[in-house]
Order: sequence, then structure tokens, then C-alpha cells
Amino acid sequence: MKKVRYAVVGAGWISQEAFLPGVWQTENSVVSAIVTGSEDKGRKLADFHQVPHVFGYEQYAQMLNEDICDAVYVALPNSMHAEYTIQAARTGKHILVEKPLAVSLQEGKSMIDAAEENGVYLMTAYRLHSEPGTVEALERIRRGEIGEPRIFNSILSFRIQPENHRLQSSLWGGPLQDLGVYCINAARHLFEAEPTEVWACCNERTDNPLFNEVEESIAATMIFPGGRIAQFIASFGADTCDSYTVVGTAGSLTMDPAYRFESAMRLQQRNQEVIKSDQFPYTDHFAGMTAYFSECILNDNPPEADGLEGLADLAILLAIEKSAQTGNPQKIELPVRLVHPNPEMIYRYPRSEKKLLL
Repeated sequence: MKKVRYAVVGAGWISQEAFLPGVWQTENSVVSAIVTGSEDKGRKLADFHQVPHVFGYEQYAQMLNEDICDAVYVALPNSMHAEYTIQAARTGKHILVEKPLAVSLQEGKSMIDAAEENGVYLMTAYRLHSEPGTVEALERIRRGEIGEPRIFNSILSFRIQPENHRLQSSLWGGPLQDLGVYCINAARHLFEAEPTEVWACCNERTDNPLFNEVEESIAATMIFPGGRIAQFIASFGADTCDSYTVVGTAGSLTMDPAYRFESAMRLQQRNQEVIKSDQFPYTDHFAGMTAYFSECILNDNPPEADGLEGLADLAILLAIEKSAQTGNPQKIELPVRLVHPNPEMIYRYPRSEKKLLL
């Protein structure tokens, strides 16, 4: 079977913990190169995962111009996504880029344009779109099992470590960008609609130097067509919490855990006094996401979570950020999205134990 060759661009924690271990479980994908700022770390990872090539960032252009990879997985800080994506697109490489897509709408549009102009696919790394529990929740709402969905509420938090680059404002870090993007994406697909207005507030921890550059927590409200409401809190300073609830006119769904890739999803459905609980078998999110994207590449089918999907979430992130800064609600105008995650996108792989953390 033909395999799509990926170059991993950025050998940080997410690549070590999730992407590199996940790819090897797929039948249609392989890692052919690692691009990193640390040659020593790159060599150790390459030896462990049997990756034939290691390049420094200064050699990125050289790598792209050789027959070494078919696609790149961009796992760099948010502020670097656009540069490395556009460069890959211009050399005919497909791109799987971590979220959020970029740090500005102009950058995001430039990334999309570069992919379209060079005939390659750009996919935003929404791993949950291929996860069975997530898709099952969407399917139950589509079948009308909780009536019309009216309310979405979510909390996503964990206590961040001091050395994490997501605490740097220069890299557009913060809980909104790192965690809030999951809540936004979930609400959009559970409602199958785009928000029209947002407002938000955040805290400023002057007593904690950890949050000198970014807020500790942010709370946001999104208004959807038909008066539907979605609210979420994203935090870097609270204990781990990972859940959402959708309340409809005839019942509710609660996913807990809901977003993180370390745990199996658990879904509870309530219809009046009847409660149904489903524990989904653990599946490797990154293996499923990569296998799906590789199938799109091999069969020449555009991916569902394309650049426009990432751009929609980016527009909402920026509006929420502005609302928190100004204290004023922000209007949003987004095109109606006609595609959403569906059962054909589901891929199931067991947990990978083959990982090296440096």
C-alpha cells in the first residue's frame, strides 16, 4: 500500500507524545523526516522512530526541494504556522497544521491561497473530527435525540508548567488559543452553525508571575442563529477539567472527558429521567487524524477540516480576544459551513506505547 511521507516540523512535546507514536500505527502514513532546532533531540527521536532524515530549521527549504516528503505536519508555535505552511505549499507539499491556524486573518487567508494556487491540501489538525465518541454525539443531535440543541456549556482547564511556550504573548499563546479553540469548534459543529456575536472577559493575575504575558483564564459567550447560546471557560490555572454539555429541547448530552487525547471519551445522554451512558474504547486521535488526511491525499479528496475550517475558528478567537480587551461585544459574519464531521471520517487505532519524551 502506498504511504504518504510526512516531515514533522517541530519536535516538541506534542510531536513526541502524540504525532510520532500515532503515525506508525497507520497503514497509509510514515514519517520520513524531522525538522527541529535541536540536532541532538532530532537524532534521538529519529533513531527511536526509525526516521531516515533530520534537518535543522535553516535546512527546511532544502528538505522541501528534495524528494523526501509528500506532506508536512507543522507543530510549531502559533506565530510560525503561516511561514512554514506557505513555504511547504509553494514546493507542492500537503500541509497538516496545528490549531489555531494562524495569528491573523490575513495570515490564514494567505495560507489557504498558497495551498489552492499550488494544488495541495491544507488541513487544520482537528483530531476529534475522526474520533468515534465525538462523531457519535454529533450523530445523536442530527437524529433529534435531544430535540433542538439550544445551550452549549464547556470547561477546559489544566495547570500549565512555567517553561511552556504557550505562556508567551509574542507567540500568541494563552488559554483561549490553546484550549478555547476546542470549545469553539465543538459548539460550531454541535449547533451546525456559526456564531453571530461574542463577548468575553478574562482575569489578570498580577500576583502570579506565570501570567505576566497571558491571562490565566478566559470566559466567553457566543450567540448563534435562533437565539442559541454557547459559553465556555478556558484556563491555565485550574485543575484538569475537560467536558461539555449540550442541552436541547428534549434532553441533553454530556461528554466527559471531551477533548484531551490521553483518555477515552465518555458520553451521557439524559432524556427526562432516563439516563444512558456510553464509554467509548480508547482510540489514538493522532493516528486517526493522520490516516484520514493521508486517505484524502491518496484519493484526491479535499479534507473536511480544511483551511476555511481553521479560518472560521480563528475569526472567532480574534473576536473573543478583542471583546475581552475592550469589554465590548463583537459582531461576526461567517459563511455557512456545509460540511461537518461524519461517521465516514472515523478511524480506530489502539493506544501507542512506542514513544520517547526528551
